[in-house]
Amino acid sequence: MSIFSNLFKKQNVSQKKLICFDGGGVRVIAGLVFLKKLEIETGKKIFDIFDFYSGTSAGAFNAACFAKGISASAVKKYWSKEYTARIMKSSSFWDPASLIQARPRYDSKAKLEVLQEIFGKEKIGSLPKPLLSLSYDLHKRNHVIHSSIFNPDLLLTDVLTASSAAPMYFPSHQMKDGAWFIDGSISTNNPSLLSYSFLNKHHLIENKNIKILSIGTGYNKKAIDGKTSSRWGGVGWLRNDIINLLLDSEVDNVLAEDILDESYLRINSDYGKINKLLDDDSHENLEKIHLLGLDWWSKFGDKTKKFLFD
Repeated sequence: MSIFSNLFKKQNVSQKKLICFDGGGVRVIAGLVFLKKLEIETGKKIFDIFDFYSGTSAGAFNAACFAKGISASAVKKYWSKEYTARIMKSSSFWDPASLIQARPRYDSKAKLEVLQEIFGKEKIGSLPKPLLSLSYDLHKRNHVIHSSIFNPDLLLTDVLTASSAAPMYFPSHQMKDGAWFIDGSISTNNPSLLSYSFLNKHHLIENKNIKILSIGTGYNKKAIDGKTSSRWGGVGWLRNDIINLLLDSEVDNVLAEDILDESYLRINSDYGKINKLLDDDSHENLEKIHLLGLDWWSKFGDKTKKFLFD
């Protein structure tokens, strides 16, 4: 157990703030644009606003950066073409003409090299603020939260590679203890409720004495023709967005709003003409994602400032 658990138990527990990040590949950039505006408008770094940081998949990476004290502007640079081009190098086994693939699209080696450049050999427990990273344990067939509090000796690079091992995109990841993990979004793409439950269970917050800002990655509201879908088999559903149908589920959001009420604020919307694929880092697609983040600020900016500071 790290210093964090003792720290929070010794304090008179005041209201804490938790920020949670969905997975969503390059679409996480929209949330960074939004948070960059929040930093500019308030004159405060995200690090200075929140007590806990939680995320899954690409969102876990962003959460780790903020828990380390990196600004929104600097985190956004890690999603520039310079970095995404290095991470997303297609495997030699990948056939772009085929929907059904025998191997993952990308090798984890390049992603790990980038993570090592950013975090080195830093352990999750050495972060100045607590991080919760959601992954899915293949052996136990259950979600796992790797945290600064109870897993302080795990390497950040190991934790983040496990959380972002998205099936079909990246290979499953084996941790140092031999356990195999895949992307935490398999459990839920919105880790807000799981994170709240974790903190509450371990007495790091008083019941509901917390504000949770949940950062989404957009969802697809384009209608699917029911009659056409009735003829689809496995390949048909893969071609027509079954993966994003699962990722876009807003069930956790509905439950969080009901359970947490005014202690919870969700930043999300229909992503419109943005590519549904998680790895489209074309200039055109990244520009659309950037504009989505600005649109979120115009819709949710004032509400967010009031939520956090009133």
